[in-house]
Amino acid sequence: MSVSPYSTTALGLGLDAGGTQTRWALAQVDGHVLAEGQVAGLSGLQLASSAGRVSLAQISQVLASAVLARGRPRGIYAGITGVGESDGPAAAQLRELLSQALGLAPAAIFVGSDMDIAYRSAFAPGEGYLLYAGTGAIAAFIDEQGRMQRAGGRGPLLGDEGGGFWIAREALAQVWRREDEAPGAWRDSALARRVFEALGDSDWARSRAFVYGGERGDMGRLALAVAAAAEQDGDAQARALLYRAGQELARLALALIRRYGARPVVAAGRALQLHPLLGEGLRAGLPGDTSLTITHLQPHLTAAQLAARS
Repeated sequence: MSVSPYSTTALGLGLDAGGTQTRWALAQVDGHVLAEGQVAGLSGLQLASSAGRVSLAQISQVLASAVLARGRPRGIYAGITGVGESDGPAAAQLRELLSQALGLAPAAIFVGSDMDIAYRSAFAPGEGYLLYAGTGAIAAFIDEQGRMQRAGGRGPLLGDEGGGFWIAREALAQVWRREDEAPGAWRDSALARRVFEALGDSDWARSRAFVYGGERGDMGRLALAVAAAAEQDGDAQARALLYRAGQELARLALALIRRYGARPVVAAGRALQLHPLLGEGLRAGLPGDTSLTITHLQPHLTAAQLAARS
């Protein structure tokens, strides 16, 4: 491998890892970002199975190859979905994994929740509420004492309402309920046609294998088919589902507003980029005097700058 022109510069590596993708960036101490990119998604939940651990190791090697081609970091600040507390066992295992892949001591690596860096990309502690909707969905608040408070983000079985996985799951459930009532009705539904086109087949065996045997991130990406049905086909069912997703997201923000008082809300994440109807449902579900900003955050850049400074 050729020597990077930045190999002698003090660099920090920032990671923002979700179920769908992992974004990375290299930054200098002054905050200047030298390089960035993305690889497949990483999740602390993958540690629970041998197949998941193998996948984590493989993706870490791909990440290391991409990063080291641009520079060698002296520290890493990683926000990874499914990790929980930074001093927990999942964080420790992922620190060791990144240590081996990138050749850094575990002490030079911070691994915490992806929401930690996402929040710090939007607010200083105590300032406001972050609503983040990607594959999953969560509302977060870091209080003045630095403690993370949350609503939602409980995974696809218990929640994540309004996120990409939930949108895809609800769409498939609606399609198959209709098929129970009238087999073959999917041909008359733009939503069903889009979903089955994305899956590659219209039979139940294909849907079953995708839902119960596939990756969480793949399920989240199926929400793109719902958005296409709403935008390009004007499908009423798809449009209603996306608006309802926005209202579900509002419920998460409302939970924190009721607990900690009125503060500005910043909403971000790839799910909110699917269609304007999510934003409309979100605004309608919040009190009229709530300051709401829907934006695109780049937590991997914030993480890289934190890694470089520390």
